[in-house]
Amino acid sequence: MSRLVIVSNRTPGKAPAAGGLAVVLKKTLSERDGFWFGWSGQFSETPEKQARFETIDGLSIGQVDLTRADHNAYYAGYANSILWPAFHLRLDLTNIQSHWYEGYRRVNAQFADALVEHLEPDDVIWVHDYHLIPLATELRRRNVRNRIGFYLHIPFPTPDALNAIPHHEDLLRDLVAYDLVGFQAQRDVAAFHEFIAHEQIHKQTGGEPMVLDIDDTVLEAFPIGSDPEAFARLAVSPNGRKIAKRVSAALNAHALILGVDRLDYSKGLPQRISAYEKLLENNARLRRTVHMLQIAPPSRDSIKEYQQISDELDSAVGRVIGRFAEPDWLPLTYVKRAYAQASLAGLYRLARVGLVTPLRDGMNLVAHEYVASQNPEDPGVLVLSRFAGAAEIFHDALLINPFDTDETAEAMRQALAMPIEERKERWRKLMDSARLHSVDNWASSYLDRLMGLGDTPDRDDTGDADVSDADARPLSTPPAGDPANRAITVTPRKHRGTLFPWLKSVFS
Repeated sequence: MSRLVIVSNRTPGKAPAAGGLAVVLKKTLSERDGFWFGWSGQFSETPEKQARFETIDGLSIGQVDLTRADHNAYYAGYANSILWPAFHLRLDLTNIQSHWYEGYRRVNAQFADALVEHLEPDDVIWVHDYHLIPLATELRRRNVRNRIGFYLHIPFPTPDALNAIPHHEDLLRDLVAYDLVGFQAQRDVAAFHEFIAHEQIHKQTGGEPMVLDIDDTVLEAFPIGSDPEAFARLAVSPNGRKIAKRVSAALNAHALILGVDRLDYSKGLPQRISAYEKLLENNARLRRTVHMLQIAPPSRDSIKEYQQISDELDSAVGRVIGRFAEPDWLPLTYVKRAYAQASLAGLYRLARVGLVTPLRDGMNLVAHEYVASQNPEDPGVLVLSRFAGAAEIFHDALLINPFDTDETAEAMRQALAMPIEERKERWRKLMDSARLHSVDNWASSYLDRLMGLGDTPDRDDTGDADVSDADARPLSTPPAGDPANRAITVTPRKHRGTLFPWLKSVFS
């Protein structure tokens, strides 16, 4: 069996993995042999050329240190101040600094340099997320012809948002250097095809389109999930029961409405609080019968936009408490710290309503975790944003537009009033879907697809067969007269991904 090489921004540490994704990737790697490669979390004065390997929990882990300047440009800069907001359609929050792109590509080139000497000819390489979009290009330029797959854990942007990203043409060429590009949802596959269709329309109206050969790249959706059976067990574990009992006593028979999110502007938290405010405003009889708990541990708090969303959420929570609180009843509790999975599972099981209302999300695993943790005899109701990838598989949730606070408030009211038999029926269907799209099934289906693609054809789309070539240049600055200086023509001759029917007429 071919070895598996997993590449991500960070590698597993010595502490037990907290998230389902890290757990399943470690499990997958342990079953297939190979190693995990990424940034060590440490800094050095100069870029580290050689990977250091150590064994952690029986797995081979390869790491490199980054300089602080490169990490700032690559991670805090281009990846999280440009790509993250743009891919989540928040162009108003992008902060464009031209030198960040140079650092982004430098780090991907550094990863490739350190990785290439440890690869064997039949290794299968699986690259994860938006930090490492250029990695296949850099490996191809170093004569790596292995099968390389990429998985995007966040949404793919619409054509307008994509066009707003500096050097987006390079990123598209980078994506088609992979053999398989996996997305969270069909929505994301459609967005990629929509960009292609826009380029064809641009050509038909007399413009000069972009040249993008997608003939050798498969584009497919692989919805990721959690481990539903594990969460079901955690919900009734001693730690799960302990927190549920403590919170239940504090609630004093009030129905719990629960939100669990990383503190991020994509999660729609101010809008969620406003919707809860409307629920209380429009339904006075609920004011002493419900309580909302919002758990939102901070993330990336060194980035200005995250500090701003924290301040905005503080203000919204204070407004609701000040408006509706009574001496013997608080409408809302807001907690700014993380909890262990067993504690979250216990809270999920206790909650009558699970609020998962991001403005835009790749999948949103909280939706999976909430469903898996429910009591089959008395399940809660999932209120889910239409703009989460989970909405494509959880059809029996109450689907809402998170920008419409009236609709979200009404969904909360409906969830609180829903009869037990309807709750059970909805939950059974949701749980079936959670099991079908478990994280184990996701990993196996992706790797089966990647390993079944056959040999990787010779590629000439990077333009550089050898990284030592004197003419090698960054993709953003091709030599004069190079075809890459034109904007692009799309050539989908026999594309192996899913072409949506509405696109076929464009290519005919």
